[in-house]
Amino acid sequence: MISRRSLGALAAALLPLPALADVQAIPPRPDGGRRRRTQDAEVVFPEAGRRPWAAQVPQIRIGLLGGENEADRLGRFEPYRALIERTFEVPARLFPASDYAGVMQALGARQLEVAGMGPAAYAGAWMDTNGGIEPLTITQQADGSIAYVAVMVVRRESGIENLQQMRGRSLAWADPNSASGYLIPRFQLRRQGIGVEPGQFFGRTGFGGGHEQAVVAMLQRQYDAAVTWASGIGDVNQGYSRGNLRSMVEKGMLNMADVRIIWTSEPIMNGPMAARTDLPEAFKRDFQMFQLALAKAHPEIARQIARGDTLGAVEGFHQDYELFVEMRREEAAARRRRS
Repeated sequence: MISRRSLGALAAALLPLPALADVQAIPPRPDGGRRRRTQDAEVVFPEAGRRPWAAQVPQIRIGLLGGENEADRLGRFEPYRALIERTFEVPARLFPASDYAGVMQALGARQLEVAGMGPAAYAGAWMDTNGGIEPLTITQQADGSIAYVAVMVVRRESGIENLQQMRGRSLAWADPNSASGYLIPRFQLRRQGIGVEPGQFFGRTGFGGGHEQAVVAMLQRQYDAAVTWASGIGDVNQGYSRGNLRSMVEKGMLNMADVRIIWTSEPIMNGPMAARTDLPEAFKRDFQMFQLALAKAHPEIARQIARGDTLGAVEGFHQDYELFVEMRREEAAARRRRS
């Protein structure tokens, strides 16, 4: 399970800290019971029909995080949107945000019902809404784990073969609200004794505007390296089994032979499909079952929204992300100390 011990001040680069996570095995529910998952026989895709909660939820607005160009996001999610609409017989709408903050703010303004989120974005939105959102499900990898990794990639022709050779070079973060594209790499690099502020180790850092955009900026020589997310399993030559690299390979935007991975993080808990806590419980349970059964009943739709191979999903709980809440608080405290 994820360690919940205090992490101390994240700004202290050499402070001894606990391991980030052990998420190769699915932890039990907070009450000690077994989590429901896609493979369970009792997990069945909901029958089509309008529910009583539709009087309180007349439409289902789905937030899509940034990190990929809008046309591709809408294209991948359209079959998913249409399936939600057919299943619950209420209008379903997609809301693609230009960055992670857009979805976080929309949840806080009650302009969305649900959103698939990264763990850091979930933690930030939970803090901003004073606990106003909750996880419903967590995506499972093809190997059954509920983890992914952050990777640092460089152009193969750059000659950079390891992290130490990045000293004085430029690095593109993905998004300030991304776990794999910002928060976790900064945390783990600090723990390795590498300063992450400009001029400490890297000569220059900046934001690419999303995962896909950060990798494109690296490929176009605007930065020497970029951080992004990957499943960490499967064929690395194909961009692993799922993630941003795999998606870019499948879209013809990236040839893995042209890049080199020089750093990989420890496992990171997959982000949740989250919903507002003020919504009817019946809606949240119906949508949770929809998510749990999706890969069983509609595997290609599940694969598209997961950006690669997935075994399905498991139940999610806020306790799964307490570490990320603490990390965000410590990151904010570090920023205040710098200012």
